[in-house]
Amino acid sequence: MSVAEPSTRRTPRRSGGCWPAARGAKGAGGTTIGILPGETRTDANPWLDHVVVTGIGHGRNLAVVASGDAVIAVGGRYGTLAEIGFALTLGRPVVVLEPGWQVEGTRRARTPAEAVEFALAAARGTGGT
Repeated sequence: MSVAEPSTRRTPRRSGGCWPAARGAKGAGGTTIGILPGETRTDANPWLDHVVVTGIGHGRNLAVVASGDAVIAVGGRYGTLAEIGFALTLGRPVVVLEPGWQVEGTRRARTPAEAVEFALAAARGTGGT
């Protein structure tokens, strides 16, 4: 998940950690943006306010991390690892939610709330990785 500002969350996938992230952001009164890999909106989850259909498959991972000021990495699949790599290459702070990937240059968080706290601080330039 990329963090753009305190009230906006970009969630890249239909399933996995992105559904709970979008649901949590909506529950907290935030605006949600989904950046989808496919060519239709049918894969969008019900908690998204805005949907970006890319049609570029895994290539959309770059769009996800380039669109935010900080990245929260959730899970341990290869798409998450690609997003971490892109984020670090672009100079974006990365917070890994336990028990995710062990990657040099990232900060680790024990809870989702701690991950958001770290990511927002990093995005504001008051803390982070």
